[in-house]
Amino acid sequence: MLRFHSWSAIAPGMLAVVVCRLPVMRIVDETHDPALRCWVDSARDHPDFPIQNLPFCVFERGEGGAPRVGVGIGDEILDLVALDAARLVGGLAAEALHAAAGADLNTLMALGPEASTVLRQHLSAQLREGAPHVDEMRGCLHRQQDVSLRLPARIGDYTDFYTSIHHATNIGRLFRPDNPLLPNYKWLPIGYHGRASSVVVSGTDFRRPVGQTRPDPDEPPVLGPCQRLDYELEVGVFVGRSNALGDPITINDAEDHAFGLCLLNDWSARDIQAWEYQPLGPFLAKSFATTVSPWVVTMEALAPFRSAWTRDSNDPAPLDYLDSEANRRAGHIDMQLEVRLDTRRMREQGLAPASLSRSNFSDAYWSIAQMLTHHTVSGCSLMPGDLIGSGTMSGQAAGTEGALIEITRGGANPLVLPNGETRTFLEDGDRVTLLAHCERAGFRRIGFGEATGEVLPSN
Repeated sequence: MLRFHSWSAIAPGMLAVVVCRLPVMRIVDETHDPALRCWVDSARDHPDFPIQNLPFCVFERGEGGAPRVGVGIGDEILDLVALDAARLVGGLAAEALHAAAGADLNTLMALGPEASTVLRQHLSAQLREGAPHVDEMRGCLHRQQDVSLRLPARIGDYTDFYTSIHHATNIGRLFRPDNPLLPNYKWLPIGYHGRASSVVVSGTDFRRPVGQTRPDPDEPPVLGPCQRLDYELEVGVFVGRSNALGDPITINDAEDHAFGLCLLNDWSARDIQAWEYQPLGPFLAKSFATTVSPWVVTMEALAPFRSAWTRDSNDPAPLDYLDSEANRRAGHIDMQLEVRLDTRRMREQGLAPASLSRSNFSDAYWSIAQMLTHHTVSGCSLMPGDLIGSGTMSGQAAGTEGALIEITRGGANPLVLPNGETRTFLEDGDRVTLLAHCERAGFRRIGFGEATGEVLPSN
């Protein structure tokens, strides 16, 4: 069980703190009420950032401006550094706000869900129609189009998992038709340690990687630009509260250590990977760029979109350390995902990006809590701001594949785009955009913005 602080309205503009004991999973509260209206005009019908969302970000004002934490509301960003300086709030909310009033989210992340819950509830109350201090709050707003978005946290470590059984099976069939799924897959969340230094924010273009490949097995390997460049549609999890080295996180406490989610594109050089990955797994094929969206949607905002974590009755039950009643009841998040592609020629022709696939995070074979638990079972410590990738999120049906290697069956079946161009893998000038939103009857839709990157020619 965790201690949370809930805000309860007692009169217009007045809030009281109620301390209660709640399960690990965040709960649905008054901040999720679909009837809430915001005094920020653009937030009222915004598809991504209504008042029911309030995602965090880091932004800069003007050239060379100092980075500062903000919250997305409609087409605006609420500047938490300026809001903290205005001294409009006291108590626990003031402490949480002060932790967020910096150049990144790490300090707030370190405080755990108590702080993020209190801060979210306070911001929701102050952004509602009829709230006090509206004039002062307006002075803390910036138009998104006038600022530059940055990485939301200092990412010390990055780990990428492999939690979509459909993706793992599709990839396995390409290389091991008779045995596509390795025997350990259904027993533990498989992952590898990635490269935090090459994690970049959406809108950062990157050069086609160069590496060693062996296109002809009868000839020596060669060094050159990647010829089989791919994207991977993933969900990123930002770690909040840390655990001490040697002190594993239990499944019942795991979501106490998750701050929020973003979109993640783990760009992959399939030909470099095929030559280098045995026996120790991905290396240069994954280390050249990983794109994340700039918005972090908190676990509190996602409470209405939780769903049961289930497993096929023919599959083995998880070991005890990976199993809990809370995880079975609400371990998944109903998060709809999409990949769009536009080529240089499509942009020249004025064509809209092509939608390549749609899938759902709830298809993951392993949950967020299980990933965090398994990551630390050996005693590994996680730190605030560490990034966890879900692995490519693919569904079972056609049209739900999360990577080109699946769509084109390893390049054997080229993809035909609306303008007649074909793709087996990405070409220079191609731009990939990941999008996501959560939507459920009785609640407001909330979104994640986008994660976009364009492929530039290699050096």
